[in-house]
Amino acid sequence: MIPLVKPIFGKKEKQLINEVIDSGIVASGKSVEQFEKTFTKLSGAKYGTVCSSGTTALHAALLACGIKPGDKVITTPFTFIATSNSILYCGAKPLFADIDEKTFNIDPKSVEKILKKEKNIKAVICVHLYGLPCDMGELLKLKKKYKFILIEDCCQAHLAKYKNKTVGSIGDAGCFSFYATKNMTTGEGGAVLTNNSKTDKLTKKIVNHGRMAHYGHDMLGYNFRLTNVAAAMGLAQCEKIQSWTKQRIANAKKLSDGLKNIDFIETPFVPKGYTHVYHQYTVRIKNGLRDKFMKYLQENGIGCGIHYPEVIYKQPLYQKLGYKKGLCPIAEQAVKEVISIPVHPSLTSKDINTIIKVIKGFKK
Repeated sequence: MIPLVKPIFGKKEKQLINEVIDSGIVASGKSVEQFEKTFTKLSGAKYGTVCSSGTTALHAALLACGIKPGDKVITTPFTFIATSNSILYCGAKPLFADIDEKTFNIDPKSVEKILKKEKNIKAVICVHLYGLPCDMGELLKLKKKYKFILIEDCCQAHLAKYKNKTVGSIGDAGCFSFYATKNMTTGEGGAVLTNNSKTDKLTKKIVNHGRMAHYGHDMLGYNFRLTNVAAAMGLAQCEKIQSWTKQRIANAKKLSDGLKNIDFIETPFVPKGYTHVYHQYTVRIKNGLRDKFMKYLQENGIGCGIHYPEVIYKQPLYQKLGYKKGLCPIAEQAVKEVISIPVHPSLTSKDINTIIKVIKGFKK
């Protein structure tokens, strides 16, 4: 079986983790500080705070940017549920904009429809889905026009670029995940990046019990801290993420070239000037063939997965909250057609050729 994802660990990860264990300081400390600085610099932002997960990064970023109970926040329904759940954690209300049919990312035109219809929209969370940046140019125009906070969910998009600007350094805050299947990992972990020193200081307090001093607390905070053990792994992964990203892009090009003339497959679309980092290589399977195609891949040793099989607002929790079906028809169609196939850096040329050969052998 060629796996869909395969985390990569080497001697450096083991060395740095062992150094932390030998030091006896396994909770937050020096390694966390080093990882925070290293990843922030890699991502092109001025300030950064690491935390326990991508979900806590989103939660902390929303709080640090001033999201309060009753506020309205626009986001996409076509992503992992943590994005909109983080809005609920703040007591705010998610509003769902539809996606662009080609990129699968939030459609600025759909966002503006909501901005025109609804009053007092406080923020927009865009998700750089599968590793492809959103149309940040159009979203920034809307931000200027309608005066909202723009938060980037970069949990699948480490080092992705929108016209030479690295994601996470463009909006008011950028949130990252270092979960086990991400382009780089600390097992579990996250980060909030920003160019605003006030937002950064507030984020650091939020993730550490609202502390202004060791036993001084002037606000409600949380235990969202990352450990030295996880940060040590992250430091080692930071040394490799650039080369891994190049390999993902190269693997994706080989796949796209090999699959371009297959009529039932739509390969990933990348707008000019965007750098897609392929957290997932996600294709669209037409003519209602997706489930049959997925079974065929599994029977022939090709790992695959559906990200995501349902829009968020049709999940049982959101149905209980009163969200109606049919809000975002383009997203509702996409969930029926998308499937991800292997693109990770561990793939060999033989693996890629096998994937292409197997797919070409699919009988409709």
